[in-house]
Amino acid sequence: MVVQSIQAPKKVTVIPPKPEFSGDNRIDIRPKRVAAYCRVSTDKEQQEHSFETQKEMYTDMIMMKPNWQMAGIYADEGITGTIAKKRPDFMRMIEDCRKGKIDIIITKSVSRFSRNNLDCLLYVRELKELGIPVIFEKEGINTLQVSSELLITLFSGLSQAESESISMNVKIGKRQSLKNGNVPFCYKSFLGYQKGADGNPEIVPDEAKIIRRIYEEYLAGKSLNDIAKSLMSDGILSPRGKTVWTSKVIMSILSNEKYKGDALLQKTYIADCISKKSKKNNGELPMYYIENNHPAIIERKMFDKVQEEISRRNSKRKVRQKGTKTELGKYSSKFALSELLFCGNCGTPYRRVTWTIRGKKKVVWRCISRLDFGTKYCQNSPSIEESALQNAIAEAITKKAKTEGANVDRISHHFKMYQDKQDAGSIIAKKNRLNELIQSIEALTNMDNEAAQNGDFDSQFEQLYNEMYTLKDELDEIEKQQAKLNKSPDTLDEIEVIIKGLKNHPVEYNDQAVRQLISCIKVISADQIEIQFKDGMLMKAAI
Repeated sequence: MVVQSIQAPKKVTVIPPKPEFSGDNRIDIRPKRVAAYCRVSTDKEQQEHSFETQKEMYTDMIMMKPNWQMAGIYADEGITGTIAKKRPDFMRMIEDCRKGKIDIIITKSVSRFSRNNLDCLLYVRELKELGIPVIFEKEGINTLQVSSELLITLFSGLSQAESESISMNVKIGKRQSLKNGNVPFCYKSFLGYQKGADGNPEIVPDEAKIIRRIYEEYLAGKSLNDIAKSLMSDGILSPRGKTVWTSKVIMSILSNEKYKGDALLQKTYIADCISKKSKKNNGELPMYYIENNHPAIIERKMFDKVQEEISRRNSKRKVRQKGTKTELGKYSSKFALSELLFCGNCGTPYRRVTWTIRGKKKVVWRCISRLDFGTKYCQNSPSIEESALQNAIAEAITKKAKTEGANVDRISHHFKMYQDKQDAGSIIAKKNRLNELIQSIEALTNMDNEAAQNGDFDSQFEQLYNEMYTLKDELDEIEKQQAKLNKSPDTLDEIEVIIKGLKNHPVEYNDQAVRQLISCIKVISADQIEIQFKDGMLMKAAI
């Protein structure tokens, strides 16, 4: 006989949690190391008071708790809350948490901790994994509680939305200010100007000399690196007060329209208030050009010449063909002939080469095609000794100085007569007629309905509009031609000054004079070159 055992009823006993026990079943009786985080977004006096008040309050709060120990007050003053990496004390606090130096973090609100929703959740989750709660006083949130993340997401989202709203209001205000022609100046890092007694920019004479020197040296043919080296060798400090000058700084000075008294506003813009990355304005937003906003350091003519020279040098891109040993088209400030001397046979530029013959060095200029490919593409280009080439160029300039001074005066006179004729003649008449047409169109537009119906309104309107747009097109074309003519006298004036200065003096070869006078030199043969001057004159010279 088998006796069956009677199964006892299932019984469940609840063992309550004991938070005071750690994972290894030992009571954690250590005082909690508590850190407080404070932040104000501006460095204004009122917020400075709030900043100090926050630090004092949290110090008292932590020290009054019997089981709390001060782990430190971490505070960022006058710093945005949207980017965590730009808050040094916040990042220091997070690093101390990773090192186990902090047990609890307390802060005023979610917006003080972070105004970036993503950053806020990222760091809260990391701290939660480390067992470190963040206590937000205003919202009454402890991040170790189950429902905390939902609330944090909500409040941090609201804080981010508030930042975006404030940012948009600031943007609208600044853009309206730009539209009204208010030009901001960053005097701290802007060489040449300082804030005057009336609040407007005024020229600093000593710094203005440096700006003019940079422009003059660039037009004389120096490269950006050469200008930077010369400034450093003279012990001149950069716009930010550093001893090092870079080509980027030189280029920013050469291309800054503020040095001619104008200002181009909204060149860059901030895409969003979270990343705060500055982007170049390529037409996404309107730009505003203000003329004659402040005193100019550089004359407009010189500034325009520098922009043309920048464009000319930039157009000389490096071109490297497969299998070649050299690069073509790169601007060289070391030798003027590098960009002026061309082969008359194949059109390839010449390059300066040093030959060593029987232990003696000899400098010659050689067609690059012959250097790279031999006689494959260019069979008849000669090599020319540098000294003979320079002597031939110097003699040609001397000849021009002695015989062509009168021609420059004559050409300048003709340009002046032509410009005067254009200004006094058709342009004024066309502008007057355009004003008459605009007034007639306005008169037609203001007619009442009855008068418009009685007359031939549509045909008159169409006729006036067609004539107006035809005149506008003609005036635009005249202005373009006038701009081209305006540049010609400037070039002639430069040539005239140089020619008159050389007329009664023997000329020695000089790279700067060659750059200013000559636009191209073609090697015809081993005995002859053809020189084209910037005024259009061609001259053959014997080598």
